[in-house]
Amino acid sequence: MATIDLRSDTVTRPTAAMKEAMFNAPLGDDVFSEDPTVNALEEKAAKMFGKDAALYCPSGTMTNQIAVKTHTQPMDEVIIEKTNHVYYYEAGGIAFNSAASVRLISGDRGRITPQDIEQNVNADNLHHARTRLVSIENTANRGGGSYYTRDEMEALSNAARKHNLRIHLDGARLFNALVETGNSTLEIGPLFDSVSICLSKGLGCPVGSVLIGDKDFIKAARKYRKVFGGGMRQAGFLAAAGIYALDSHVARLKEDHRRAKQIEATLLQLPFVERVYEVMTNILIFNLKAGYPAEQFVAELKSSGILCMAIGVNQVRMVTHLDFTDAMLDKTLSVLQRLNETVKA
Repeated sequence: MATIDLRSDTVTRPTAAMKEAMFNAPLGDDVFSEDPTVNALEEKAAKMFGKDAALYCPSGTMTNQIAVKTHTQPMDEVIIEKTNHVYYYEAGGIAFNSAASVRLISGDRGRITPQDIEQNVNADNLHHARTRLVSIENTANRGGGSYYTRDEMEALSNAARKHNLRIHLDGARLFNALVETGNSTLEIGPLFDSVSICLSKGLGCPVGSVLIGDKDFIKAARKYRKVFGGGMRQAGFLAAAGIYALDSHVARLKEDHRRAKQIEATLLQLPFVERVYEVMTNILIFNLKAGYPAEQFVAELKSSGILCMAIGVNQVRMVTHLDFTDAMLDKTLSVLQRLNETVKA
């Protein structure tokens, strides 16, 4: 069996049907807005969320950073949970790209509450940054794939708008949340001023994310994409994968969640595992007991052909995805059980 890669859902490769869609895509120059397949993807994504327009970009980091840049001015402040991707994994981009400050919230597995917004809006005072934007992540990566319900997102949206704040959704894994809650994209779009969706994680595309908003927002965002070097030419080859994924790969995310729950059940039985975050979607985060470093655990699984990631001294992450099959699941469970015997010895 080939190496089993559970480091991230970004490791997926295009399926044969997705490749066929890519190879058959009509192409043009997207910087001139003349690539028909990119235009079709942007129109499709905007319509899905009930918005006016969308912008195709190379990465989710770019869509998020463009959103922050478009919503804010230098010296503004962004309210964000301290482990959310826009802050934690985007290399200081808020400061570098937007010259904005951040108000960090210690949330519940990456999630904040309306009260967190209410209590962290700065007064109109020359000593303080102007609070301008709220950014949330759904699902929350470092929260172990935790998600907000639609009602929870509506409450956050209402709190932000009460204070005339913009609100951005980093929905890199939003479809993982929606297949669990049963909500539609049309129910989510109106709650936010901008939404970023990633196509290259659970949806299985090789490249790409889409930023969605109203017409004026996307017009400004397109200019920032140019400044950030994100303008692509015959990008329809890649955009076709996104169209295919949105049509064909959303419902199947439930399979990834099922397999993650099965790994969770095994981890909960292992005496060297101290804690497993409740598995809500496709991300497993668990802590090993003291004396069993995460790097050692990762190395031992690698020797059996399974890749995962240490994200702390004693913390490990696994992510199930399109290329992780039931046969691979069976092997993973077997290796974990065998590792248990080795640790006992």
